[in-house]
Amino acid sequence: MEQATTHRTHWINGKPWTGAAATRGDIYNPATGRVSGTVDYATAAEVDAAVAAAAAALPGWRETSLVRRAAVLFEFRELVRKHSGELAARITAEHGKVVSDAAGEVARGLEVVDFACGIPHLLKGGFSENVSTGIDAYSIRQPVGVVAGITPFNFPAMVPMWMFPIALACGNTFVLKPSEKDPSASLLLAELLAQAGLPDGAFNVVHGAKPAVDALLSHPDVRAVSFVGSTPIARYVAETATSHGKRVQALGGAKNHMVVLPDADLDLAADAAVNAGFGSAGERCMAISVLVAVDPIGDELVGKIADRIGKLTVGPGDAEGSEMGPLVTRDHRDKVASYLDSGVAEGATLAVDGRDHPVTGGAADGFWLGPTVLDHVTPQMRAYQDEIFGPVLSVVRAGSYARALEIVNANPYGNGTAIFTNDGGAARRFTHEVEVGMVGVNVPIPVPMAFYSFGGWKSSLFGDTHVHGTEGVHFYTRGKAVTSRWLDPSHGGVNLGFPVNQ
Repeated sequence: MEQATTHRTHWINGKPWTGAAATRGDIYNPATGRVSGTVDYATAAEVDAAVAAAAAALPGWRETSLVRRAAVLFEFRELVRKHSGELAARITAEHGKVVSDAAGEVARGLEVVDFACGIPHLLKGGFSENVSTGIDAYSIRQPVGVVAGITPFNFPAMVPMWMFPIALACGNTFVLKPSEKDPSASLLLAELLAQAGLPDGAFNVVHGAKPAVDALLSHPDVRAVSFVGSTPIARYVAETATSHGKRVQALGGAKNHMVVLPDADLDLAADAAVNAGFGSAGERCMAISVLVAVDPIGDELVGKIADRIGKLTVGPGDAEGSEMGPLVTRDHRDKVASYLDSGVAEGATLAVDGRDHPVTGGAADGFWLGPTVLDHVTPQMRAYQDEIFGPVLSVVRAGSYARALEIVNANPYGNGTAIFTNDGGAARRFTHEVEVGMVGVNVPIPVPMAFYSFGGWKSSLFGDTHVHGTEGVHFYTRGKAVTSRWLDPSHGGVNLGFPVNQ
């Protein structure tokens, strides 16, 4: 086994933790299948220390002016841009995605930082004069307190940046629990926040597994929790945190459908299906995992997709020319690959078998599975019902637009969807009728820009607030309405008005 070369630990109160961990986990290089480092796992004691640091920093940061908070975020933005190559390299080394994907992740995270830099405008309240005789009313939004973020392995930089820039801008302090599979990006972000002038304790990072998560969900000083991950864990996070009186936004899993109507540009649709289905090895909650082909274009479209897949280069994420990297762990790769056999056993056709796809420059022990297409999938099959979270595209055939819409709306998930058509009326009808939170029209991955909010419907969201955008600002603040009356100086008493002749 390869000698471990890195060790990662917690970031508490503005510096790396110096204690001795009771438990450590291995960090893998997915392209080689070998251990590349270790990471300390937090117990309740380390979580307590991080929350205590955040609580101690809260009064000072909460009272810091909006302009000063924005200035720290502006400086952080510039530092992230300067170190974007290093961030991308850390992501690729531990997650496996190709460098261009990792760089794109950092860029999308920075869009939320850009949005948060406008916090002086975003926190402006309302004012109504003379709501009753001599009485004014106004509204303000104030920080919640210490807040926590629990984030997944597939976007170790972007998803945390969906959360903490807005939380910090609003005057909260933050404790991040990133995925233990790829912890290094979060620690570089912590270092850059410190360099940007964020006070010690305002941002903390604890690593670990379920004990660390449970300690955050039950901690009496954590006021709100943000989460992104699978639906079963999102449900658990929401139920546990709310039972402890916390505000929760928990984004769960997805089964994103791309509906292709017969009038669509099939070359555009095939390109979109390949990019959205197999980018980042399908390990993203906005990946297209189901293609609903409306008769009679199914065979032609699947053929175009298969042709494109044959030209894709699968290899190590840091290798020039690689277009798709490995999956994140061996266990996950094996689970994803199991759907190929179960799909065929249940009646699907294996149009493209990713197990046969060549790997360019990758070690034999890497966590490889090439792009795969299961055709003639039906909603009763396990490959359709489960969130596979890998490079497996399921093709479902539909006889009409109405049947395609029925398939999408019957699915328990409601994260993202797309329709490909040249008919504006059909596209407008679909966006109105589909029961999904994020919709693309001839756009396969409709991730909203930072000034809108990200989140789905149904079993893809627990809690009622999406992340970033206006909803993100509202999640990390509490509204306060003030009704005020001041006696006019003409009523007598001290009068500091300008002296006039009587």
